Amino acid sequence: MAEDGQGDGSGVPGPPRYRGALHPDTLEQELEAIPMFMKRCPADIDAARQPELACLQSLLFDEEQSPAELARMYKNEGNEYFKEKDYGRAVAAYSEGLRKKCEDPELNAVLLTNRGAAHFHQGNYRSALNDAIQAKKLKPTHLKAIVRGALCHMELKNFSEAIAWCEEGLRIDPTEKKLLETRVKADKLKRAEERDARKAKVMEKKEKCQRDILLAAIKERNIKLVLEPSNEEEEISDGLAEISLDGFHSDNATGAKVHLDADGNLNWPVLFLYPEHEQTDFTVAFHENSRHLITLQNLFQLYFEDEEREEMYEVNPEHTLLQVLRHERYFVKAGTPTVLVFVKRSPFSKKYFSGKKVHRL
Repeated sequence: MAEDGQGDGSGVPGPPRYRGALHPDTLEQELEAIPMFMKRCPADIDAARQPELACLQSLLFDEEQSPAELARMYKNEGNEYFKEKDYGRAVAAYSEGLRKKCEDPELNAVLLTNRGAAHFHQGNYRSALNDAIQAKKLKPTHLKAIVRGALCHMELKNFSEAIAWCEEGLRIDPTEKKLLETRVKADKLKRAEERDARKAKVMEKKEKCQRDILLAAIKERNIKLVLEPSNEEEEISDGLAEISLDGFHSDNATGAKVHLDADGNLNWPVLFLYPEHEQTDFTVAFHENSRHLITLQNLFQLYFEDEEREEMYEVNPEHTLLQVLRHERYFVKAGTPTVLVFVKRSPFSKKYFSGKKVHRL
């Protein structure tokens, strides 16, 4: 039965509308709910709310159909999703087709290859490669699976394997353009990788030699190193074989490390602590034979602390850094010698040293 329209607000009735008619203001949304006009099928279909879709779904995927027919339908559905670049749903559709366990190896190889392509576009290269391997087992001459496997190996930086897959495919079709291009690229990258590995090996050998020389110099000077690999101190002092620079690094922000100069002298990063002012100072490379650990020596006095015995040692201003580091109770921690700086005879200094045992060098 016709109903009067609402009109346009001028008092004149609009054209009659029928029960169930589409409303002009929501025409597009209402059309989208009709299966014939849908641009995209919902992921989940509620039979109570969408009976038409549920009915169509049961017609399409009737369990009375053979596994091969159902697998082919899911393959076509996956292909449509793939064209729309909806790779997640494409993977789901191809997987559903494979679950039908049809006995057609060629169809299963296509489902695996297509699913591998969808995985590839999602960046899931390992899953894509597994699908390509399974597809090739079902159909050894399936070029698309071989191309996909070669591309997966490229993304995974398995250049030798990529070349092998290319060679296998080119034995089937020597003119396959994608395989020819991939083989050239893989060979180039493999050569570069091997070259970089050789360079790294030479550099590692050179660095090891430099570390050995540095450790020998430290041992020769009877300087004691303390490593702190896991917040636990480990003293290393006896025998070159027991000395290692693994974990021995500077914790300072510049990353400076002890090194030997051209004359064979050690240069250390040195950290100066000012407890009174709660400040620090840092020298990147302090020559071991330098006597001027700090300027204005008439105003400041240097100390180092023996944390184990809870005792302090006053540094003789005439001593070189090397003489300080050689002291039997001095331990270089985390690669950086540390000294404490106090203003001479200041109230803070007097209070700080009150009750502490202080040794004068």
